[in-house]
Amino acid sequence: AGMEGSGDSSRADWRLAVWTLCSVLLPVLITAWCSFQRSRRQLLIRDIFRKSKHDWHYTDLFGQPSYCCVCAQHILRGAFCGCCGLRVSERCLRKADQRFLCKEIMMRGTAGAPSSMPHHWIRGNVPLCSCCMVCKQQCGTQPKLCDYRCVWCQCTVHDECMVDCLRTEDCTFGEFKDLIIPPYYLSTINQMRKEKRTSYEKVVPYCRKHWMPVMVLANTRSGNNMGETLLGEFKMMLNPVQVFDLSKIAPAKALQLCTWLPCNAVRVLVCGGDGTVGWVLDAIDEMKIKGQEQYIPQVAILPLGTGNDLSNTLGWGAGYAGEVPVEQILRNVMEADGIKLDRWKVQVTNKGYYNLRKPKVFTMNNYFSIGPDALMALNFHAHREKTPSLFSSRIINKAVYFFYGTKDCLVQECKDLNKKVELELDGERIELPSLEGIIVLNIGYWGGGCRLWEGMGDEPYPLARHDDGILEVVGVHGSFHCAQIQVKLANPVRLGQAHTVRLILKSSKMPMQVDGEPWAQGPCTVTITHKTHALMLYHSGEQTDDDDASSLSE
Repeated sequence: AGMEGSGDSSRADWRLAVWTLCSVLLPVLITAWCSFQRSRRQLLIRDIFRKSKHDWHYTDLFGQPSYCCVCAQHILRGAFCGCCGLRVSERCLRKADQRFLCKEIMMRGTAGAPSSMPHHWIRGNVPLCSCCMVCKQQCGTQPKLCDYRCVWCQCTVHDECMVDCLRTEDCTFGEFKDLIIPPYYLSTINQMRKEKRTSYEKVVPYCRKHWMPVMVLANTRSGNNMGETLLGEFKMMLNPVQVFDLSKIAPAKALQLCTWLPCNAVRVLVCGGDGTVGWVLDAIDEMKIKGQEQYIPQVAILPLGTGNDLSNTLGWGAGYAGEVPVEQILRNVMEADGIKLDRWKVQVTNKGYYNLRKPKVFTMNNYFSIGPDALMALNFHAHREKTPSLFSSRIINKAVYFFYGTKDCLVQECKDLNKKVELELDGERIELPSLEGIIVLNIGYWGGGCRLWEGMGDEPYPLARHDDGILEVVGVHGSFHCAQIQVKLANPVRLGQAHTVRLILKSSKMPMQVDGEPWAQGPCTVTITHKTHALMLYHSGEQTDDDDASSLSE
């Protein structure tokens, strides 16, 4: 009996051990199997994305009610095309990729020189509040896959209003026909280039009087990281060939599209900060050197950076956060007026008899400075280089600037600047009062929205413009003085205006910056001279009270 009892106990222990092992292994095996299936599914999806002509993007949750274009079922997650707007469930992705064509950037297999093309209809998921082009009633009101949208002109049609004649009707390209580059135009120009013909004047819409094709150059790394979203929205409205991601293609290469388009007609919308705008303007200067001056475009700005002072000066606002729809942005670009912007050469020559290095040369659009604001920019730049992921918000960026400005108020690292530098304006030596910083301005705004030259506006000051070949030079007493000027509680020390500015740093190392690009500089001579003009676009739509009060100073 004792042996039987011990045998039963042993079997019970084994049974417990087996069940314990199963309870531990089963979740592990299920998790491993799910992980394997998920990885396999992701590999298949990536393979489809890589080979597809659609611009597929995967999403775990659609932002609005969506229906699969293949099975017509309601979907929460799946893929959408950033060019034509197709939405599809994960299991129907391969079928949708094979069944539906995306926007063609260039027509293929066409004889002669076509001057029109039919609508390209996509069924379902039409924009909210869109109206039928036939009956003028609202579309997309039913909770199912219904109604049609043309991916080029954005017209919508009810299922019951869709007739055969609409399927073959020529597309007008809608409201933005003067901004869109039609696929048939690119195919015709491509054929003419192969035949070495350059007389594009009779090609439609080259010959149309008001055609002003727009190119969109977006920096997806700028400021608040909205560039990725904007790329998709502009590809939906325009020909995808007109939209460029500057993290994947350099501006100089993107701008070669201008040589396929009418002379002096192209408009470029730069989505990014002032640094991105400067990068594009440098690429445009390269076009001049290559002898492509007749293809130079005019530049508009959609401000995605932190400071955006150039954008503010040209009427495009202090920062974009998605509050204006893409359609209105394109209207603003169409209506904007052309103006000129001075660009300046900043040459920094190090002192010393044994210095064999070439002078550093920068191009300035906004301002040059030495002193506390350059120190704040240098500290900010150093920390952003270490941890770039923390600096993805405009608010965080400005908070970091505020922290370093407050710190400098206490430490005063740039004091007695007037004893360390000499300043010459058009060859005339300027006696400097006690200062911590000197700022050379080309534009009206500075420091993220402050009208530095104007100050409080309570005393007369010489007029300032960004296209007159003259720079404004001011001094500041420190970070606290800068803060007072920004809230209109103090005036800057106006040192004068000049065509040429020369600044000599006699001793010690000081922070300097050109258009937000800072560095620490030893004894040197800084010479600022006029370089060229840039063709910009000025938006006069939304002026603030400050802009109205000081419009004369621009």
